[in-house]
Amino acid sequence: MAYRRLPFEQYFINTSEDYNGTGRSTFPVTYTAVSYCTSSLEKALGLRHEVNYEIHYEPERDVIQLNFQRTMGLADWFANVVEFSSKYYDAITFEGEPLQLRVHHGWGDMYRTIKRDVRSQWQELHQQHPEAATEILGWSLGSGQASLCCQDLHYNFGVRPHLFTFGSVRPFKSVRSNDQRMRRYLDTVYEECWNFSDVNDIVTYMPPFRGFLMIRRVDVGTSLRRTLRRLLDPYRFHTGYDRPELYASFGEADRPDAPSD
Repeated sequence: MAYRRLPFEQYFINTSEDYNGTGRSTFPVTYTAVSYCTSSLEKALGLRHEVNYEIHYEPERDVIQLNFQRTMGLADWFANVVEFSSKYYDAITFEGEPLQLRVHHGWGDMYRTIKRDVRSQWQELHQQHPEAATEILGWSLGSGQASLCCQDLHYNFGVRPHLFTFGSVRPFKSVRSNDQRMRRYLDTVYEECWNFSDVNDIVTYMPPFRGFLMIRRVDVGTSLRRTLRRLLDPYRFHTGYDRPELYASFGEADRPDAPSD
């Protein structure tokens, strides 16, 4: 069965649990919640993080889809804002040379907590449906998890997922010596990637430090002029990705191959 992509706004409705009440999900998403601590201090203080994900098979489109939930609660904001330093994540080989993969500390710890379960569940569905495409979805915090999952599944299983995120954070971290190689590497891990980022969505510039990047940024917005006033209005510009007009300029045949941002 040939792969059939949904309208972009429908992916946001699906992964946001229809935050704005504008549509209906194509599949009922029930998240699995996994709690964890990252240090003995957090354990002593009773501070527990939670990461939420969901994976299912859609027979109508022959697609394995993974969803990662947005920021939920104080502990998620702690991971978003406080644990922003980069952290060693994995050592890979790319273009015949070692490439040290570094990621945002808080989001990296989140994905490490669930990656074995995600791999196992994806493998099980892939064995049952070997010709199925893989889609990975996320909004806000969930977009960081979706991007890490895309890299993980490609690195470990060679699959090239279709990645759709909205209001994406920047989970990966390069340094001056490997910046261009890191960007080239991240552009090899997907079949197609649409990290939709409203130019006035302040979340898409987080963390606001040199070297942090997402796999591939696709700018959208009813106004492509960025202003401070708009950046300080995240309720409007971080939640409006269900508007079809944002995607009117992207045709069904488009397959982006621009460099990472």
